[in-house]
Amino acid sequence: MSTNWAAFAAAEPELATTVEQRFGAFTHHVLATLRKDGSPRTTGLEVRFLHGELWLGMMPNSLKALDLRRDPRFALQANPGPGTTMGGGDVRISGRAIEVEDPRTKRAYTEEVEPPEPFHLFRTELTEVVRTCVEDDTYLVVQVWKPGEPVRTLKRT
Repeated sequence: MSTNWAAFAAAEPELATTVEQRFGAFTHHVLATLRKDGSPRTTGLEVRFLHGELWLGMMPNSLKALDLRRDPRFALQANPGPGTTMGGGDVRISGRAIEVEDPRTKRAYTEEVEPPEPFHLFRTELTEVVRTCVEDDTYLVVQVWKPGEPVRTLKRT
């Protein structure tokens, strides 16, 4: 089961806001895709939250775009930033990336973002959102959301 960003944000607005803020704190993040042989590939990437979707834009024929065309599964890790503070916690999104070929949709995207032309554009379908943080300098808190389920919160000392 998967869902888009708007459905996640409607279901869990507080966690969605925190995740968007973490991704908004820095420009570049880490995308994990699967190579032909099934091994992981990690690469840098900029992401955008626009029109109720989480978008991944890529240069033409980049290896990560070719990976996603072959196998749409991905994991996206927010840039933790300098040092060890990770204000807002550590966040990760997993799901499937669906390439957008529709010229109207791509044009609407370029009205908000100025990607180099040509480019690959992927819309995401979320299968999991995870936030890990430290609370009160005592607890490790892990929040896990999956489509159709409420956020599950785990605390460890």
